[in-house]
Amino acid sequence: MQNFRFQVTHTDPKTKARTGLLETPHGTVETPVFMPVWTLGSVKGLPQELLEQLGITILLANTYHLHLRPGEETIRSLGGLHRFMSWNGPILTDSGGFQVFSLSGLRKVTDEGVEFRSHLDGSKHFLTPERALEIQSILGSDIHMVLDECIEYPASQATAEKAMNRTLAWAEKSLRAWNGLPHFEEGKPAGSLFAIVQGGSYADLRSQCADRLVEMGFPGYAIGGLAVGEARPLSYELMEAAEQRLPEDKPRYAMGVGLPEELPQFVARGMDMMDCVLPTRNGRNGMLFTSKGRLHIRQARFAADPRPLDESCSCMVCRRYSRAYLRHLFVSGEILGGILNSFHNLFFYLDTMRRIRQNIAAGDFSQFLSDFSSSVQGEVL
Repeated sequence: MQNFRFQVTHTDPKTKARTGLLETPHGTVETPVFMPVWTLGSVKGLPQELLEQLGITILLANTYHLHLRPGEETIRSLGGLHRFMSWNGPILTDSGGFQVFSLSGLRKVTDEGVEFRSHLDGSKHFLTPERALEIQSILGSDIHMVLDECIEYPASQATAEKAMNRTLAWAEKSLRAWNGLPHFEEGKPAGSLFAIVQGGSYADLRSQCADRLVEMGFPGYAIGGLAVGEARPLSYELMEAAEQRLPEDKPRYAMGVGLPEELPQFVARGMDMMDCVLPTRNGRNGMLFTSKGRLHIRQARFAADPRPLDESCSCMVCRRYSRAYLRHLFVSGEILGGILNSFHNLFFYLDTMRRIRQNIAAGDFSQFLSDFSSSVQGEVL
């Protein structure tokens, strides 16, 4: 995997926060990094030109959805995921485990894999650890994820342990399958393979799972099964239990998190990568993240407000448009409203990560952690 390297460049003396450089076949990513979610091959409402304008360096696409539509063989015939979606930067593909978990009554999990019915047409599919990697290899993503079993919260320790052991068995199968996969580009490694730490809401299981995955020797490690209903302090505890067992020279990925005020908290606990649908989903629903807290643009008090969303923000939306205009677009159901709101929210997330990296490098992260988390919570007055 000579086209994949990770180097820690700065560490914070008071927390586990660090900056780094993640080299992939399609470019180098500065960490900690937030990855916008590209589920169906698009960040909803935003063309690739705007993603480039935002300075996004890595995107997350989903194996489950792309397998069902348009299908990995169609994408292969069109030159692979990067060419199909006209994106030259790195791409991480989720294995589809979380999406299958969310299907509930449409799936059946066994030690061999997951049988599920498509949410689109009811067709039957069977996803094994080997098949999940084969699909990702055909897509040609830079970082592949192993298939894991994500369980609901709350769950008994026995249920969590059974799912953890199945995840570990699948990780072993995934690693063996990875070594035998044909590379997407002739003569070039297709990227890298990340394992996923599971264990439900039990810190001891999280530690045990991390230990066993590290013994297998993956290039990177993710922490999954968070943000499924548990209180955030428990999320932090579970993350810390896993992080303590993960090697310092490998990237760490917190899956499916989080709110703006949580981003530096995850970084403080040693996380290098994060993803979440909240910036664009909340943007489409009229919730905007600002340096003063959350702003619900639908509220009538913004109908004649000439101010920008956030006077401290330098994004194109805040430089050009008023709260009054953005509210008008939203209540009128104009598509442009969702586009502008999503752009602003993504800018806010990415700018937050940029500031986090700068403060870690400057040795000021602890102060930033305290100031930022308190300022962005609550509602804009």
